[in-house]
Amino acid sequence: MKKIRKGDSVVLLTGRDKGKQGTVIGVLENKLVIEGVNIYKKSVKPNPAAGVTGGMIDKTMPVHISNVAVVDGNGKPSRVGIKLVDGKKQRFLKTTGATLSA
Repeated sequence: MKKIRKGDSVVLLTGRDKGKQGTVIGVLENKLVIEGVNIYKKSVKPNPAAGVTGGMIDKTMPVHISNVAVVDGNGKPSRVGIKLVDGKKQRFLKTTGATLSA
């Protein structure tokens, strides 16, 4: 069971965007793509056949899963734990004990 999933609200713990919050929009093997965080400029060649104009675009790059933490109800970073509830695994926040949606 993955501890951080698509749709979770997370905060960046390290790097140039430290402290920024965003929502997970994509999960790779051990990297996350977070909305509005870790944005880089990318040069794109024009492709008239595909209707793509050339120039510089903003691209959201992935962040390693160890550099983020889930945000609890108080807006503070929290680690995620897993416990059994009625025979099913359930994610919960270590700071508040609140359960996260499945």
